[in-house]
Amino acid sequence: MNEKEIIARIQEKLTEIEQKENIKILHCVESGSRSWGFASPDSDFDVRFIYIRKPEFYLSLEKTRDFIEWELNDVYDINGWDIQKALRLLHNSNPTIFEWNNSPIVYRTSPMWEKVREIINDYFLTRTGMNHYLSTAKHNYKEYLKGEEVRLKKYFYVLRPILACRWIMNRNCPPPMLFSDLTKAELDPKLEEPVNKLLELKMQTPEIGTGKRIDIINEYIDEQLVFLKDKLETMEKEEQKSWEKLDGLFLSLLKNN
Repeated sequence: MNEKEIIARIQEKLTEIEQKENIKILHCVESGSRSWGFASPDSDFDVRFIYIRKPEFYLSLEKTRDFIEWELNDVYDINGWDIQKALRLLHNSNPTIFEWNNSPIVYRTSPMWEKVREIINDYFLTRTGMNHYLSTAKHNYKEYLKGEEVRLKKYFYVLRPILACRWIMNRNCPPPMLFSDLTKAELDPKLEEPVNKLLELKMQTPEIGTGKRIDIINEYIDEQLVFLKDKLETMEKEEQKSWEKLDGLFLSLLKNN
């Protein structure tokens, strides 16, 4: 199947999920490398959605599942979160919620999600966001890019969170999903050429595999990890916002469902 056919199939699958699970999908996006703007020819489709059930579901004393894992194979990776789970995570400033909200590839959305969008950034905590992206960058760097031979595509899984940290540090708001937006705003000009060459290789090659470490990029990563760690340590811990807006929003969504 070509990409157009796959996207049409995704829409069919979303309708099937709604019918079989008796839910309403509020918002559904692409969340992986395709939404970051550097998908390989063989990248799968990372489909993520937030859904709501009928009001009586939330009144049950029995423990209920708050996520749906629908499909995982070479083409599709489809799963979703219940709106109650999503709003609880939003209260904790979970970065995933902001990423799904900011994805440039939207498969389905709704007026109900617009109500979430109106207040979502009120719950963004700068320190929490920076800590998440910095931890991601550190883990991927240590795991994949420290040897003489490295997994080349993993450079993007380190550079993107580093640039996201810098975006948060300079703007105090959730970073954009697109890697190109981040590089334009935050990447050191001396890295533009090696990063663009690597990006072109990744987008044209099904599996770029391993290669010699790119010293200029590693030096930049080492420098930024130290800088961002020091910056994070000087930031004051922010207080979580009140539950009041989220409680009111949740009730409003249930009444309109």
